Amino acid sequence: MKGIITGIDVGSSKITTVIVNVDEENISVIGVSTHPSEGLKKGVIINIDAAIKAISESVEAAERMAGVRIQNAAISLGCKHISSTNNKGVVAISRDEISGEDVLRALESARTVSVPQSREIMHVIPREFIVDSQGGIKDPIGMSGIRLEVDTHIITITSMVLHNLTKCINQVGLSVEDILFSGWIDAEVILSSTERELGVILIDIGFGVSDVVIYIDDSISYSFSVPIGSSNITNDIAIGLRLSIDDAEKVKVSIPTLIKKAQQRQEQEEKDKKYTYPKKETSDIKEQDLMLNLSDIGIQTENGYEEIKKSMLDDIIDARLEEIFSAIIDDITKSGFDYKMPAGVVLTGGGSKLAGISKIAQKYFSSAARVGYASNLKGLTEEISGPAYTTVYGLINSVIKNSNDGSRNNNSLGKNGSGFNASKIIDLIKSIMP
Repeated sequence: MKGIITGIDVGSSKITTVIVNVDEENISVIGVSTHPSEGLKKGVIINIDAAIKAISESVEAAERMAGVRIQNAAISLGCKHISSTNNKGVVAISRDEISGEDVLRALESARTVSVPQSREIMHVIPREFIVDSQGGIKDPIGMSGIRLEVDTHIITITSMVLHNLTKCINQVGLSVEDILFSGWIDAEVILSSTERELGVILIDIGFGVSDVVIYIDDSISYSFSVPIGSSNITNDIAIGLRLSIDDAEKVKVSIPTLIKKAQQRQEQEEKDKKYTYPKKETSDIKEQDLMLNLSDIGIQTENGYEEIKKSMLDDIIDARLEEIFSAIIDDITKSGFDYKMPAGVVLTGGGSKLAGISKIAQKYFSSAARVGYASNLKGLTEEISGPAYTTVYGLINSVIKNSNDGSRNNNSLGKNGSGFNASKIIDLIKSIMP
């Protein structure tokens, strides 16, 4: 694929637009803009005019940087209305060999799952193909058999969410190439093949919601969202420390700086002491006993705390993370899956930047945990670096993988899709399956 592609990550805290130039050798970012989100709450548009304005400003700034005008874009979405199910489709093979048409019919059969009128199918993702009872097949094209079965993972969303988001993008003057679930595209760019094979849980902790995707035996098995995110942690800090929301957010993202400054002060105090008896070594001072001074990050308080104990801040944050992780574990358990995965938990999203979050996740999920992010683009990557921008990389990756000679393949197979096309489905299968 060659040309210009665009991805827009529509989140509850920020709208990020990335314009990428693709040639035979390189994938380079030529334009990027992050604008504060407006008109959205927990991934759902609640004010169309405000959302249009925020999206428009993000797109225009990215266009100015890139020096190009864009006509279409792929959109990522994570919201509290995501749910999923697994369903199978079975067809008789029409010829001696399995063709793209056979695969198409099998996917259409799987797509006939009962969905309430208020919801739409967002993605139909092949998990595996079974040919004459032989399972574990990733690409059945060209194989011989008389019966083709496909096991799929189907992600659905409330129709209102899709329609309003599409309306906003169209009002900005763009056509929608595809709307993709952020949890799935995150998983595609940061989970290793070993993690997917062993079994892993990916948690994208966004501003308003946390998206969750489970992989088992190298196949996506369960997807959902919980309506709790990093904004809840900010609110708790604001209440607990009697700070404004902006100052509380500053405290949340500056914890490593506060700790470093406190340690430096402690070290200096130890040096200034002139006792004759052996003094306490700095290394013996427990981190939770440190006193954090908010003035170190430019916060001056009148009624709130100016200096707080590290353990007090930990208690506030841990209580909310316990709620987030407990809600995720409860949902996983009710679905019949095990939350103790062999490959553990991978955290991403803006909320995963919280200091020490992987250790807290290890405690609740009783397994290994790490913070993951993608970093395989060239160009202005410093502006979209870190786990908060994983979805941006996932968007670009999805567009490139599902493009054929510059034309976009519809992999959502939803009601708003452009209809089924055998060549597109073949390309889709080859791009999704390892």
